[in-house]
Amino acid sequence: MPSLRRRLTTSLATLAVLAGSGGLCWWGAQAAATFIETRSAAEVDETLSRAGLDWVEVATDGLLVELSGTAPSELDRFRATTEAASVVDPSRIRDAMSVAALEAMTPPEFKLELLRGDQGISLIGLVPVATDRTALTRSLRLETAAPQITDLMESADYPVPPGWNEALRLGLRAAQALANAKISVTPGAVHVTALADSEAERSRLETLLRRATPDGVTLTAEISAPRPVIAPFLLRFVIDENGPRFDNCAADDEAARQLILDAARQAGMTGNTSCTLGLGAPSAEWGQAAALSIAALADLGAGSVTLSDGDIALHVPASVDRQALDRAVAALQAELPPTFALIAHRDQDDEAARIEFQATLTEGGSVSIRGVIADTRMREAVDSFARSRFAVTQTALRNDEAVPGGWTVRVIAAIEAMDVLHSGQVRVTPDLVTLTGISGDAEATRRASGILSQRLGAGARYELSIRYDRRLDESLGLPDGDECVARLNRVMQESEIGFEPARASIAGDPEPTLAQLAAIMADCADFQIEAGGHTDSQGSEAFNADLSRARAQAILTAMAEAGIDVTHMTARGYGESQPIASNETEEGREANRRIEFRLLSARPVQNAPLPAPVTVSGVTRDVTEIPPETERKGPERSVDAEPLPPVMGPPMPPAERSGLSVSTLGASEEFQTLKEREENIRVPVLTPEADTPRPSPRPAAASGAPAEEDSDA
Repeated sequence: MPSLRRRLTTSLATLAVLAGSGGLCWWGAQAAATFIETRSAAEVDETLSRAGLDWVEVATDGLLVELSGTAPSELDRFRATTEAASVVDPSRIRDAMSVAALEAMTPPEFKLELLRGDQGISLIGLVPVATDRTALTRSLRLETAAPQITDLMESADYPVPPGWNEALRLGLRAAQALANAKISVTPGAVHVTALADSEAERSRLETLLRRATPDGVTLTAEISAPRPVIAPFLLRFVIDENGPRFDNCAADDEAARQLILDAARQAGMTGNTSCTLGLGAPSAEWGQAAALSIAALADLGAGSVTLSDGDIALHVPASVDRQALDRAVAALQAELPPTFALIAHRDQDDEAARIEFQATLTEGGSVSIRGVIADTRMREAVDSFARSRFAVTQTALRNDEAVPGGWTVRVIAAIEAMDVLHSGQVRVTPDLVTLTGISGDAEATRRASGILSQRLGAGARYELSIRYDRRLDESLGLPDGDECVARLNRVMQESEIGFEPARASIAGDPEPTLAQLAAIMADCADFQIEAGGHTDSQGSEAFNADLSRARAQAILTAMAEAGIDVTHMTARGYGESQPIASNETEEGREANRRIEFRLLSARPVQNAPLPAPVTVSGVTRDVTEIPPETERKGPERSVDAEPLPPVMGPPMPPAERSGLSVSTLGASEEFQTLKEREENIRVPVLTPEADTPRPSPRPAAASGAPAEEDSDA
């Protein structure tokens, strides 16, 4: 019996413990449920209040969140549900809301925006619930090469408004045709903002959209083409008797254009003036340099200023005071960005301008000469000497007995010095010999200086502005633009670079091909080159155009990521429009699926013209290329510094002029004979300036070219 009591006591204790534990669990569960209810209600209520939906009443029943109240409109009701779903799981929300005056409510404003870029297409906005969103995204996925289609649309249960379906179809057509665009679709209207590859592409897209626009739908298309490449990048501002004006104006961005136009207005220009936005500016400080140049010309009151790439030419008439010009040039030189080189010229008075000789050498190697010479025999000597070295195309020499002694020697020395140029000009006056141009010889400045000093004496006074262009240097063996493109295309034809089917993703290992492209682009990065994508005819025309453009861009992106300079390269898609083989066979279709490079401009882009060298009287410095790692700085000489006295050689004894033709003598004999018969002219120092390079081989001049008619003009 005692043992039975012990067992009963133990059982009762166990039951008591179990009952206590169950009570504690029940109490804990109740407390947890109450906490979740309270917290959910508070968070939902706070979220709705922040959204301005204070009319919503929030209640909780366990894990369920009940929304009640009277919504001003169906859209407000939808917004309340959406906001609550951002806090709690949508499956926990019970919609007990009603809509006020349902019969009097107007439909919401339906609007869909299709945003297309390199990352894909996003669809954002409110559409009728009857719109098949799945079919919408499927259509875009099948008809474009967009890497991703993102559906961010919302739906409202209202009747489809008139014109909605027609406008939606046009919007989809625009999204298929345009690579970078924002397309807004509203009932009966479509607004397109897009960027085209070129002016021709812009016209084609505008025509396509106009033809695809159905009756009853209004299309507004704002398609812009990229800025044109301007070479050389040019601006010319003139102040004359007709007032201030632009003969030409180019700017690299809106800020630069505004800076330039403001400077022109301050100079006195009135009326509306356009300034073309384009690519190819030599420096990001183009607008600043142009504005400073215009202001300097305005202070002088007359003349012209021309900016061509990094070269600035300031020209004023003889009426402008020389000292005022010197002050303006010094001030402008001190303020100009280091990329720009300034040349200033002032017209001579009538008497001084009458004694002048000029010879101009073109890129093709032909020369035209004009000006004054002593007499008929000296004219024949100069003409014969010029023809022995160049293909003379025009001779306009006239006799003038007022030329100073030694004039023919100066003229012939100038012509001989011009032989170091690829193109340029030489100008001879009684006081100065000026030689300007470009050369493929890094020693051109030194050679020209040596020629003039040897022929005219150590005290010769001359100015040299010779730019070395490495692309004209035959010793470097650099390829021209056509050869660059041919090499790039050869690599692509032999490469293993491919793409995944119907996609722009590169398949396989592109590194070996990119290494070959990098080696070529090391010498070709300054040419404007297009990477064109091409496909076969499988698939729709719009899809193929889109796919080819995306593949061309993928190649440029891969090149850039490999460290290749693609600054002057562009991507364009041609789709199936330019097949090189039949699309009826697999081999032909494979050949048509290609990336093809094309040269856009045979002239290389001049990124950063060299700064003007420091010029001190008696000293000449070569103008050669500066390594990229070298910091370019402007002249350090103070604008107020006094020039050093010119270095003058001893005068040569005067002599009588001779009528001997130099064409029958060697160069040394020619000068010796002429020097013995003409007075010596002493000459100063030179100022190397910069000029725009134009790579083009100069053919050798044929000796004995037919004589041109002399002109007395």
